[in-house]
Amino acid sequence: MPVIPFPKSRWLALGLLLLAVLGSQQAHAQAGSPSPTVRVSGRVMAAENKQPIPGATVQLRRTRQGVAAGAEGDFFIEARATDTLVFRAIGYKQHRLALSGTTLSQLVVQIKLVRDSVQLGEVRVTADRPDRAIINRALRNMKRPAPPVVKVPKRAPKPKPLFAVDSTAPKPEAPTISESNVDWLYDQFSRQGKERRKMEEIKAREAAEKARQRRAEYNKAFRDNRGYE
Repeated sequence: MPVIPFPKSRWLALGLLLLAVLGSQQAHAQAGSPSPTVRVSGRVMAAENKQPIPGATVQLRRTRQGVAAGAEGDFFIEARATDTLVFRAIGYKQHRLALSGTTLSQLVVQIKLVRDSVQLGEVRVTADRPDRAIINRALRNMKRPAPPVVKVPKRAPKPKPLFAVDSTAPKPEAPTISESNVDWLYDQFSRQGKERRKMEEIKAREAAEKARQRRAEYNKAFRDNRGYE
């Protein structure tokens, strides 16, 4: 069977077409597959004294997801080889770490943050108190809630008595004969009664002696002292 000759130009065109198809397939495979994952760990510290910064945040710039550093400033995060890590802490300037398509599967870094100096504006402090008139005006303009109105029921007048009422205290009852006899017998024969009578006699004698002395003192002024007696 005779062999039909094939031109060289066609062989060249067919080879270029095959190379183009293979190159496009490889490029599509590379574009569709995600970049490799890199496990990044390390410690965040201050640049001036190399002390760890607990609570510093490590964030992926692409997804804005991140983690917080521990008490010793250590952290661990998984990222893509094309990601950029952003480190932040209160009082420090943020720091960016670009992985730049690294081929490493694990990366250990030490991040040193520089303290951020914040300049405050001018603050004026005055020791004077506000004017008393301003305070009084503000107090007068305050809306005070009205006090609740409490209705007190009126009391009914006291009822008047139909008849006159005697408010004098009742007279003590006179002792009965039996009670008076018992008291007299107790006073005559008891020890307390005898002592009471004895005291009465002593007081009577003292009173008589004082009266006699007053008469004697008065009679000294008279020649005939019998007139007073």
